[in-house]
Amino acid sequence: MMQLKYAVAILLLTIVGSVNAAPQARLMPFWNHSNGANKVKINHNAWQQILNGYLIASDINRFNYAALKANKRNRNKLNAYIRSLEAINPRRYSKKVQKAYWINFYNALTVKVVVDNYPISSIKKIGWFGRGPWNNKYVTVLGKKLSLNNIEHNILRPIWRDNRIHYAVNCASLGCPNLAATAYTSANTESLLNNAAINYINHTRGVQFKGRKLVISRIYQWYQVDFRNVKQHLIKYAKPQLAKRLRNYRGSFNYDYNWTVNQL
Repeated sequence: MMQLKYAVAILLLTIVGSVNAAPQARLMPFWNHSNGANKVKINHNAWQQILNGYLIASDINRFNYAALKANKRNRNKLNAYIRSLEAINPRRYSKKVQKAYWINFYNALTVKVVVDNYPISSIKKIGWFGRGPWNNKYVTVLGKKLSLNNIEHNILRPIWRDNRIHYAVNCASLGCPNLAATAYTSANTESLLNNAAINYINHTRGVQFKGRKLVISRIYQWYQVDFRNVKQHLIKYAKPQLAKRLRNYRGSFNYDYNWTVNQL
């Protein structure tokens, strides 16, 4: 009996440890192919219409999952948009078009997953043992089944090596950077990423001082390998007053994150 309890305890610790440890960026070479000569864009108007109808912009953007779940016509529109992305061969497009494609794909799929399981208090409730939905193979592109983790950690992160991607992909949580109110395109991706970094770092859920203690988002702990010098990264996008305080700070980082669903 004691051996069984010990085995269960070890299993639970393993599960918890795997939840808290962020996946590494490991390239799927198949997706690292593009055609820079192709000037054709991908149409994301359907995703923009969903955002216009259900995203409420504020300091923390909220999404009206309940209203979208109740509207079969717009749920079908979201599902059709995701199917349209599945039908595309992204390898035929330029890298700029691909980057916007994968970010929008990730965010639209996340919204669909939450809506399909709504009501929930946290996206982590969708999976077993607080694992969330990220490893489930929800979509198929060019015959290859993909999960949210595949899109983020095997495509976006290793191909573009842009730490601002962490401000773009949304995990439907209050602690996460905002779900952008504008669909990503090859023309606006740079400005949207920069604005997302600025908005998050200058909001308390990204960076805040509590007395003499500096508390930052756990994103910077999970993905320290991407941000490298976290303090310098924060200073780069911080507004002058916060940047000055960060420069003068000599203590350690404390981390926090709110997994409550970012519902209206």
